[in-house]
Amino acid sequence: MLKRIFDVLLAFILILFLCPIYILVSLLIFMAIGRPIIFRQLRPGYKGKIFCIYKFCTMTNEKNNDGELLPDEKRLKGIGKLIRSTSLDELPQLFNVLKGDMSFVGPRPLLVEYLPFYNDEQKRRHDVMPGITGWAQVNGRNAISWEEKFNYDVWYVDNQSFLLDMKILWMTFLKVLKRSGVSSGSSVTMEKFKGSK
Repeated sequence: MLKRIFDVLLAFILILFLCPIYILVSLLIFMAIGRPIIFRQLRPGYKGKIFCIYKFCTMTNEKNNDGELLPDEKRLKGIGKLIRSTSLDELPQLFNVLKGDMSFVGPRPLLVEYLPFYNDEQKRRHDVMPGITGWAQVNGRNAISWEEKFNYDVWYVDNQSFLLDMKILWMTFLKVLKRSGVSSGSSVTMEKFKGSK
């Protein structure tokens, strides 16, 4: 209950305080990338319940001759790279927090298509509310392997506390300032998860 009250109050305050940033980022995206400005995607949340996550668009919708989207690295350009590296693309998720889909801290909500690939231990990441940031994010983000990321997520599930959340939020702030861990070693985002070996 304390965590939910904290989430709602902080999300509401930040949305009001960051209104000029929302407007500025929206204008930059509209001029450099076009529409839509907000990226929407279904993700599994608490207990695997599916919800719609919001993010600022950072990639173009460029396609090849077969009508398929180009690789991420070819669609992520200029302003999109800047928005992603500063984590400004995550700001619309404050509305997910207000709606109760997400918390500030918890395992990041991943793609629905990954659900069949989780083993029993990895599925435990859905035993808590997903977060804008989490223990895996402050310990490597996209620069660590999927297995390491899931180990951090499950560790958080077993050790969550209000003080740990405050520590993670502070570490996230420092990570954002340093712009570290945004990409994996071989991709501008993160390679798709296809199951643990």
